[in-house]
Amino acid sequence: MTQSEDILKVTSLTKAFGGLVAIFDLDFTISRGIIKAIIGPNGAGKTTLFNLISGVLPADTGDIIFNGRSISKLKSHQIAERGISRTFQTVELFKELTVLQNVMIGRHVRTRKGILSAGFKTPGSRKEERSILEKARYYLDFVGLSQKAGQEAGSLPLGQQKLLEIARALATEPELILLDEPAAGLNETETETAAQLFKAIRDEGITVVLVEHDMHLVMNVAEEVLVLDYGRKIADATPEVVRSDPAVINAYLGAEIEYA
Repeated sequence: MTQSEDILKVTSLTKAFGGLVAIFDLDFTISRGIIKAIIGPNGAGKTTLFNLISGVLPADTGDIIFNGRSISKLKSHQIAERGISRTFQTVELFKELTVLQNVMIGRHVRTRKGILSAGFKTPGSRKEERSILEKARYYLDFVGLSQKAGQEAGSLPLGQQKLLEIARALATEPELILLDEPAAGLNETETETAAQLFKAIRDEGITVVLVEHDMHLVMNVAEEVLVLDYGRKIADATPEVVRSDPAVINAYLGAEIEYA
């Protein structure tokens, strides 16, 4: 079966919390194999949208189609198994475990042997454990943290903790990765490192979707930009078009953005 050009399609998506509508009748698509940014002012519904796509929250109405199949009714672990992984605004690591152990945990959605076989150390379980270790080391090297493998995750500075969370998300071998404010709190050098990593992830064939407030970063790495305001789509186009869109400027940017 030929894969669609769109890896994700959202149709008529709505989510309310009491009287507050966080996402309203939202329609958009994400092209396969690109970096897409989702921007908008605080309260625009960006993180709520990530929570809906990743199964953290159920939608009130509408549908989310991933690789041609609806995932709207699935739980988070089922969506991860289908090939969507994510990070969070606030880094969520097992801080007392080592850096390597944190990435190994990310492999659990790709393990096949049960608890019984692991307990008895069957040949199959030992082979799987070796594979988990090898994959974890590979993704640590991919994000540039291989030298930190034995350190406690909580001892890393913020920038490296964010890289570690990305490595753990990559360890699930996703087709689509959702990065929620991955550059928040990073300095200029760390942000540039993150930008290069996003491009490297895309070049591995993984579709990257990021929520980000750093507009220089967005305009330099994204190929498509979706702009939300009060849960509604006000623009969805290339960075060149979005950065000069009067509706976007009025709602969010305040003035045209120059490339960094």
